[in-house]
Order: sequence, then structure tokens, then C-alpha cells
Amino acid sequence: MSEQVSRRDALKRVGLAGAAAAVPIDALAQVTSPARAPLETLTPVEADVLDAVVARLIPTDSNGPGATEARAARYIDRALSGALAASRDAYRQGLAALDGYARTAKGAAFTQLSPQNRDAVLADMERNAATGFPGGSAAFFNLVLAHTIQGTFGDPFYGGNDRFVGWDLIGYPGVRLAATPNDQRMASKPAPTHMSAYDYTMFAKKKPSRAATDSTRGEHHGG
Repeated sequence: MSEQVSRRDALKRVGLAGAAAAVPIDALAQVTSPARAPLETLTPVEADVLDAVVARLIPTDSNGPGATEARAARYIDRALSGALAASRDAYRQGLAALDGYARTAKGAAFTQLSPQNRDAVLADMERNAATGFPGGSAAFFNLVLAHTIQGTFGDPFYGGNDRFVGWDLIGYPGVRLAATPNDQRMASKPAPTHMSAYDYTMFAKKKPSRAATDSTRGEHHGG
């Protein structure tokens, strides 16, 4: 792959190839990251590295917001103390190895590298050419990419897809319990519901045992 880890590359992996490829980051305005929610699993240093990684895997570009705005890293942090708990050691070792490789290969911590050098490090990882990773760098790259996609396009209940930016990006209107005659004719694009599946009464009693994990536990898709 090219050194640019593009939006198109990420979306193709989940069958969303209709999205346009990322434009070079140098052509874009600096993106201000949303304030970080209190961490549940990762250390602040680990979270800083992960934030920088997801921002390059599904970057913000002229087509719209990316993993940063969707808060994919928040999803991962929460899930590592729940459904993805088995991957906690992989993240602990992998994020440390990633930062170590960045220092060795590019002379600085990953978070201090230019976007182009961050992409180069990630490209080395995907090719399994980055050293110092238990089990190989490609395995960790693919793990983080899969979880970044989940956090960007999954149900907001789990902490990602903040304000439905992922669904809006791909034109997914959200869960619909009924289809009107006009919907069935597909004469126009359906309006987004901007609702989590668990906002519906029929699913509310079937929420996963681990509910929203921020300080306002009743919130499904908070800021």
C-alpha cells in the first residue's frame, strides 16, 4: 500500500468502497481533537499513541470527519475493559512497540512525528516490516484497524460513532423498525434517525450487560 493509510483502504475492508479516498493531509486544515473522556483502561501515554494512530487509519479529510471525530479511541478504551478485554495485553505491548519503532525508525515518539512519517510507520507495520512487536507488527496493525472501524461505524451506544458521524459519512440512516411505501420505492434517500438501536423501546431491555461507561451511564452517544 502507499504510505498514506487512506480512508478508502479502511472502508474497503468493511465493504464501503464507495467512499472517496483520503486527500493528502497537508491540503487540510488542522483538526482540533475533541476533549478526551476519562480513561477506563489505557494509560494516558497509551491513549495519546492510540489517538494518533486512529486519526491516520481513518483520517479527517475533504469528504468529512474520521475516526478522531467518531471517538474511535474512546470506544477501544471502553471495550478493552469489556468485550475486548482479551486484547488488553496486545494493546499494552503493541502500543509500546509502535512507539519504540517510531523512535528507532524515525527518531521521535509516534505522537511527535509528522503525518507523513506516522503513515510510513503504519505502512511498515501493515507490511509486517516493523520490528519489536510480539507476534509481528501486521497482527497488531490489523487488530487496531478492525477496532477503529468498529469504533467509527458501530452503534454509538458503545462509545464510538460520536454524534453519528460515521453513519452520516457512509449514508447509513440508522436502525428503522418499519419501511414506508416511499421507502420501499427508494425514490429518495431516507432521512437519518440519529438513534442508537437501544434508544428503541423494543431493544432497550436487551442492552448488553455492560452499559455506557462514562459518568452519565444513561447516555448512549454523548459528547
